[in-house]
Amino acid sequence: MTVLAVDVANVVGSRPDGWWRDRAGAAGRLLDRLAALPGAVLPGPDGGPLTCTGVLAVVEGAARGVPAPEGIELVRAPAGGDDALVAAVGGLAAPALVVTADRGLRARLPAGSAVTGPGWLLAELDRRDGMTAGGGG
Repeated sequence: MTVLAVDVANVVGSRPDGWWRDRAGAAGRLLDRLAALPGAVLPGPDGGPLTCTGVLAVVEGAARGVPAPEGIELVRAPAGGDDALVAAVGGLAAPALVVTADRGLRARLPAGSAVTGPGWLLAELDRRDGMTAGGGG
C-alpha cells in the first residue's frame, strides 16, 4: 500500500510536448490522468505489484491555480515545489513512492523514501490510457 507523491512540474517537463505554452493546462491534464490511480494495483518500478492507496501531487508557479480532481491530494506550493514535496512526504503516515527526476530533491527526501523517475509513471499512464481507448480497462 503506497501513496504516489508526484513532482508535477518535473513530470510534466519530462516530455517535450509543448507544455511550456500552457503550464497550468499541462499540469491539469496530468492531474486528471492521475485521478484514475488511487485504488489501482500497478506494476511497480521494480516489476512487483504496487497498490496505489492515494496520490499526493505538488504544483507550483503557474499551475498553483489548477483545480484538484477528486481523489488527488493537491499541495499548492507557496514557493518552491521541492520544499513542499519534502514536507508533504515527511508528514505521510503511509509509505510513499516519490516520482521525480530531480536529483537535488531526491537527496532531500526523508531517509528510506522510495523514488522513481517520470518515465515509469508516464509509461503506466499511457498503458492505462491505451487500455481505456481499446476497451480493455
